[in-house]
Amino acid sequence: MSREAHFIGKRINNVYMLDLHCINSEINCLITKCDETWLWHRRIAHIHMQHLNRITSKELVIGLPKLKFAKDKVCEACPRGKQTKTSFKQKQFVSTTRPLEMFHMDLFGPSRTMSIGGYYYGLVVVDDFLDIHGLCFW
Repeated sequence: MSREAHFIGKRINNVYMLDLHCINSEINCLITKCDETWLWHRRIAHIHMQHLNRITSKELVIGLPKLKFAKDKVCEACPRGKQTKTSFKQKQFVSTTRPLEMFHMDLFGPSRTMSIGGYYYGLVVVDDFLDIHGLCFW
């Protein structure tokens, strides 16, 4: 006869802590059940299930079990990773009062094409007040 244990935890700094001192001696083991196909989906960087099937059939990953990967539910992290943010609306007025008060920066790279200096990464810096643009490569 199996018995289920129920615990109460406290959330401390985004981590749930369980008080395991209240466990009676009848509980021998604490386990969690997880579908192994979704576990491998998470382990291999949230790869698509069709790609996992292809990797398994061609035995491209050592230790990957021969499972049939089917997308029977939605991984909650995958849609979040594919979301994009819309651009901000352009301001009609300058909200800063002096130079160097607010910067907008964007780091990009590696780019497909090399710059004139032979670099693949870039940093764009814009001063909000003066509307001065700077670009560095490395």
